[in-house]
This record gives sequence, structure tokens and C-alpha cells, in this order.
Amino acid sequence: MCGITGMMYFDHREIKASSLQAMMDVIHHRGPDDMGTWTDPGIGLGFRRLSIIDLKEGHQPLCNEDESVWIVFNGEIYNYQPLREQLLARGHSFRTQTDTEVIVHLYEEYGEDCVQHLRGMFGFVIWDRRRKKLFGARDHFGIKPFYYIHDSKRFLFASEIKSLLEAEGVGRRLRDESLLQYLTFQYVPEPNTMFEGILKLPPAHTVTVTPDGRMEMKRYWDPMFAPVERPFDEMVEELRARLKDSVIHHMHSDVERGCFLSSGIDSTAIATHMRAIEPIRTFSVGFEGPNNETVIAKETAAALGTRHHAKIITERDFFDSVPRAVWHQDEPVADPSAIALYHVAQLAREHVTVVLSGEGADELFGGYRIYREPLSLRPLAWLPLPLKRMLHAAARLLPNGLTGRNYLLRATTPLEERFLGNAKLYNEEAKARLVRYDRSLLNSYQNPWQVAGQYYDKTKHLDPVSRMQYIDMNLWMPGDILMKADKMTMAHSLELRVPFLDKELFEFARTVPQSYRLGGGTTKYIFRKAMEGIIPDFILNRPKLGFPVPLRDWLKGARGSELLESIRGSGIDHVLQMSEVERMMKLHQSGQGDYARLLWAVYIFGMWHSTYLQEGTNFGRERSATVS
Repeated sequence: MCGITGMMYFDHREIKASSLQAMMDVIHHRGPDDMGTWTDPGIGLGFRRLSIIDLKEGHQPLCNEDESVWIVFNGEIYNYQPLREQLLARGHSFRTQTDTEVIVHLYEEYGEDCVQHLRGMFGFVIWDRRRKKLFGARDHFGIKPFYYIHDSKRFLFASEIKSLLEAEGVGRRLRDESLLQYLTFQYVPEPNTMFEGILKLPPAHTVTVTPDGRMEMKRYWDPMFAPVERPFDEMVEELRARLKDSVIHHMHSDVERGCFLSSGIDSTAIATHMRAIEPIRTFSVGFEGPNNETVIAKETAAALGTRHHAKIITERDFFDSVPRAVWHQDEPVADPSAIALYHVAQLAREHVTVVLSGEGADELFGGYRIYREPLSLRPLAWLPLPLKRMLHAAARLLPNGLTGRNYLLRATTPLEERFLGNAKLYNEEAKARLVRYDRSLLNSYQNPWQVAGQYYDKTKHLDPVSRMQYIDMNLWMPGDILMKADKMTMAHSLELRVPFLDKELFEFARTVPQSYRLGGGTTKYIFRKAMEGIIPDFILNRPKLGFPVPLRDWLKGARGSELLESIRGSGIDHVLQMSEVERMMKLHQSGQGDYARLLWAVYIFGMWHSTYLQEGTNFGRERSATVS
């Protein structure tokens, strides 16, 4: 796990070492163990290293034998050893034992199709001196980040936005449409960011840039579901074998490994498989109260025989760490669990350099409760569309809160108009009250339903549950789950690996029928059956908690007033109506509604704005030195 950065100038100018160094210094936290640069006319590559594999010889930028191919690479390739053997058999020679060098020779052998051979997480850039082109790629699921700027003069890239902001002539300006999307999704969907002019290379995409400024982007893989009817017991056995294989591959490193452990089945499954291979440390955090995950996690750790470490996050701990967490995130993510993840990563880094975690299991195997909604709405699914529209209009006339009203409304609303993914904060009416933008922008921007629509258009042949999972695989997972996983762990120079998001495991998961995913009246049915006899029984059917942050209660007290003052002082009153924010806080504190998540989204945006955009902010190296 590392940080990459670099630049390509189309006028072939000499690269300033000071500029490249500044871009590297600000992401020191991603690679405190080593650093390196390489330049060619118009090309500069920068690298920061967190040493995980081949600790002595893994220096980057790295090249092939004749120095015609240079690479900077962030991530881990789990099948690099068999690939290395294949390449050796084809006449390639190696100077290191690294997975990085394998990518170089794969590129020599297969060109841009090298990504088809990779099993792992990655963001990398190759400069091909012979063909005079820059080639970059991001992994299948978007585990590793890849940001870039492309204009008429240059192409800049980096693992983090803050690195791009250190480049000469890069301004910091809010992208208005991104704010509108963020207020609904709680993150900015790919490929945009909250910064005007800065983009993300989407998951499973490659990018090629030539010296004349032409850029071409291609998608090389698609996480499309394709259910196949097979005997249930046969699929259970294959799932067990595939998960075990994935965990084994994800454990490869030359440094000590551990595992995040919550109260749920996903992380417990990973920890159980790891413990079967070697003694491990596990880590959990929680909050005081009835949903304290550390209680169950300790019981689980005792049953597994791991060396467990736990921490209770106080209200003060939580809010004191928000500024540092927001700086590391680069752009706002209004998921309170990101702060909890920041703390568990900090705890883990005191003991290990690599952790495995359970992200991705819900998206692959149908783990969110909302995925059961199409099953509950089946009684009305057969109705003709005109009748559904009539019933929907009638339901809207019923009093709010009347039993059955919400069910009728959802049952008569097409899936494409009711599901945006696992987060939906502000609707368009609420945004119109909150933002100060001209009405024309609110009516003309690519709204959240249009963002999701591109994925719905590709899945018309699938059942509703598979369509919902596909939406989350393309929006929620890279935008929220994986973004916070990368940024909050790398904030502490900790490498996080996600065995569920393995392309070999997904090739199986995509074929699981809906009835196997949501059978037995529960979620992740086939996964739960596969873990019977493997993980402790008291974990098998526990409901999902997901870092339950007591935000609702905190904001009802003095903390809510402090949060409101922070919002007022964040410099966002030119884009958001403070009167609407104050109204929501008043209603929340008086018990007239739960506005905690809506207020949190505004607060995080305000913190991001004051950190990155507010005039006079001492952005960059000084802040980096205090928080990395």
C-alpha cells in the first residue's frame, strides 16, 4: 500500500523537482517508509512507500531491464507469484520479488490487456517510453483511489486529491453539481469529485494519454450479476472454498497481519479463516450504550482465540477527530461510521501494518435489509401499470403516518424511482429549501435518479434484487464504503485488504440465484449457511449493526449547538441557507423529528469547505505534518 503521483506536460517541459516533491510530501502518510521520483522530458513520476512485500527491494518508480517501461503502483497483486513464474517461462527476467515488477513485465507481454491478468487492488501508472504514452489503471471494484486532472496543457494524477492541489496552477473551486449530488447520496458519485476540474478514474477502467494531449478511457470489466440455477448444497460448498482461497491470498505479506472484528458475520468469517492459518490480532471499537459492538466482538475473539484489542470511542474522541478525518478524506463523505473507522485503524496501527476486513459481503451476497423490499412488495407487483398509478395517486391523499400508506406508495413506485442505493438523504424538495443556487441549476443538473439511471438501463434483464445490488456495486460501494476504507486506514499508514472483493470470489457470487441470497426469511442466506460450523453459532444470525454511531442523541444536547456554530463558521452560507439548517436543528433538539443525518451531511461539508476552500486556510504541508 502506497501513494502515487505524477504529471505529464504536453509541451515536454522539464519537470520541476520541487513541484513533484510537494505532491509527494503531502501524502507522506500513505508511504512513510520510502520515496522516489523519476523524470523524462514532460514526464514526472512520484512515489511514497509503505513496505509490505520485499521490504528491501521494493523501491519505486521501477522499470524493466532496458528502462523503456516505468511504473508507480499502489496496491497489492495477490496472484503475482504464479504470474511471475509464467513470465519467467516466457523469457522475462526479474531483479526484485515484488508484485510491482510483475505488472511491468505483464505490460511488456500483453500491453493494456495486462489488467485482465491481475487479481488484487491497484491504482498504477506506466510510462511507455517507446510508444510515448502514459497508461493508467484502477482495480475492478475501486478499492484503490485514482484521481486526475486533464486539460489542454497537462495530465496530473495522484492517489489523493490533496496531492493534485499541490501542483502548480491548480485551483480549488467547488463543483456546484457535486454538492447537489452529495446532499442526496452522502458522497459524490464517480467520476466527479467535490472539486471543479478534478475527476476520479472509475473502477475497472484504464486511461491512456498521449503527448499531444489525447486521452482515452476504457472499461475493462463489469460486476454484472448473472444468476445460474444450481443445487444449493453445491453452491454452499463452492462458496466455502472460494472464500478460504481468497483469505489465503489476501494474507500474503512480509509484515504482521490482523483483522477488524465487529459484531457481525462478515468480519467474523474473515477472522475465523485467518485464525485457522496463524495466530492473529483482532481490533474493534464501539460506543457506550446498548449497541456497543465491542461486547460481542470480545466474545467472538475469545471463541476464536485471537489476541483482541478494543476501544470505546467517547463523544469527545469522536468529534475531536473529525477535522483530521475530513482532511484525510479529500472530499466530504457524510457517513458517521467513517469516524469510527478512523479510530479502529488508529488502534490497529499500534500493533500491525496490514488488516483484513469484511467490506463487500453485503453487496455480493445481498446483506442489506433494503434488498428484501422487492419480496415484501410482491403482493402488488402483478398490478398493471395504469392501476399502479391510480393507486399511487390515491395513496398520496392519505394522511401521513397512516398504517399502510408508505407501503402503498413504495409498492406502486417503480424500482428505478425509489432506490438510489444504501444512502438517500435529501430529496429534491429538501435540497431546494437548503441550497442557495439558482432554480435553473436545480432543474437542469444530472440529478441522482439520472446518475443511477445509467446502471438501471444496463440491468433490465435482471431481477429487482440483483439490480439493487448492481446499483450499490457501482455507486455506494466505491463512493462510500471503499473510499472511507482507504482514506481512514491510510491516514494511519495502515494497509486494509478486503477478501470479499476478490474477482475470483465475485465470479462465483454473480451466479448465485436471488432465492439463495435472500432465502430463509433473512439476508445473505447462502453465506450464512456456508458459515455454519465454521464461525460461532451466536454470530450466524445476528442483525447487522454497522458501526452504530449515537449521533441522534448527541445532537439533542449541547453538542448540537456546538455543531451548529461550526457550520455557521465554515464559510458555506453563500451556498446553503443557514435558516434552513437552524430550523432542522431546532426540530431535532425539540424531538419533532430525526434530522441527525441531514445535519451531519451539512456539518461534514462545512468542515471540508473550511479545510480546503475557505480563504486564508493554511492548506497543505503544515496540516499534513500535524495529522499524518
